Amino acid sequence: MKKIYYLSSCDTCKRILNELKPLDNFEIQDIKTDPITSEQLNEMRNLAGSYEALFSKRARLYGERNLKDQQLEEKDYEALILEHYTFLKRPVILVNNQIFIGNSKKVVASAKEIIHS
Repeated sequence: MKKIYYLSSCDTCKRILNELKPLDNFEIQDIKTDPITSEQLNEMRNLAGSYEALFSKRARLYGERNLKDQQLEEKDYEALILEHYTFLKRPVILVNNQIFIGNSKKVVASAKEIIHS
């Protein structure tokens, strides 16, 4: 499987997609207009090891809801990600059985290396 979950209104996501080109045979899913399903999230979790690894603590709603003051468990991370797209750390890049989560230079470089190898 070759898939990228991203947010079209995110300049960082757009920059990373441009950096990763060409993306032949990749399915690109804008999570704002085409929300992730429970099945897709479970697939990501199986590769990532946890829902927390997929969760963005930088999301505006994370602060607005004072979630940092709560003891969140895996089921909470899952529910929040499914509830609102901003809770998914972006982009999420799936290449065969590998997952790359987020926008750090190291993650993007690793993804680029695998995509173009």
